[in-house]
Amino acid sequence: PSSTTTMATRAQKAACAWGRLCLLLSLLLQLPGSQAKCYFQAKAPCEYEGKQFSLGESWLSTNCLLCTCLHPIGVGCCETTQHPIDFPDWCEAHYDAQTCQISVVQKANPSLPCVKSVEHEWGSAGTPEPLS
Repeated sequence: PSSTTTMATRAQKAACAWGRLCLLLSLLLQLPGSQAKCYFQAKAPCEYEGKQFSLGESWLSTNCLLCTCLHPIGVGCCETTQHPIDFPDWCEAHYDAQTCQISVVQKANPSLPCVKSVEHEWGSAGTPEPLS
């Protein structure tokens, strides 16, 4: 092959690799919850629980990671749950692996949601809500 054809082939392969990288970044950034942690596994197979996935296809793993096939460069996965970080000390976060959801409940009675009440102040460092 001529040097022009070889250069064109190399340019096409480089553009394809950059295109896949851009696809990965766009997929990871489109996930709900911008604070989600994302992971990339180079050369990981696009397979989960015996099923093969093609470029761009996604699946939800049992540990609530949304993974996307980026064949042949690997697999990108992001957490689907949003982790609460600012809630009163009389509450705690409960994780439900079946629904991939986290809820904030009362420590004294985990069957009740964590809500503001007369006896409990809500907000960072016990600061009251601003008056409207």
